Amino acid sequence: MARIAVCLSGCGFLDGAEIQEAVFTLLALDRAGAEIICCAPDKLQAGVVNHRTQRPEHEEEERNVLVESARIARGNIKSLSKIAADDIDALIFPGGFGAAKNLCSFASNGPDCTVDPQVERLTSDMLEKRKPIGAICIAPAVLARIAGARKIAVRLTIGNDPGTAAAINRMGAHHCPCETTEMIVDTEHRIVSTPAYMTGKGPADVYTGIEKLVNEILTLAN
Repeated sequence: MARIAVCLSGCGFLDGAEIQEAVFTLLALDRAGAEIICCAPDKLQAGVVNHRTQRPEHEEEERNVLVESARIARGNIKSLSKIAADDIDALIFPGGFGAAKNLCSFASNGPDCTVDPQVERLTSDMLEKRKPIGAICIAPAVLARIAGARKIAVRLTIGNDPGTAAAINRMGAHHCPCETTEMIVDTEHRIVSTPAYMTGKGPADVYTGIEKLVNEILTLAN
């Protein structure tokens, strides 16, 4: 049975993990018979957004990424610092603005972003050991920054947004346009990405793309 780590970035698409993308990832993995290990950085998230008004909450409100991610994982979650590349067969990052705010600073710094140290450690080790990595929605920006800093030109997609695609390319990756229901597979570096809600209009198409990504990740992991 493949052991797949799913790295979450909070709970809620405006300041954490996109809940539907995260749940679809878990569902597809479970249907395929994989062992799932949910994880997240144990740190304060970069701001809190009221998802009803879509406006930032008061600055004094603070939430922890690991604690918020535990909502999606039903409490069965580990600190990212406890996960090593040798312990897993593949790693998947669901999207949501948390990937661009809490896993890295792409939301505020674009191609000049920095990456959370624990995210960078695990992802770098996975790349070095040639273990599969999946990235959904905006999460490919994290991989572009990490791989680009190591002069690894990975093929990725965030869909078809010109500005985001240009930023991906500036970080040293090669962006490939992609529809919601499809995926981009970098066979050389064993990376799979799909746009999900970067382009998706509803759950059905988003799930189709994520399920294809999950199945490809499991094929690469075996």
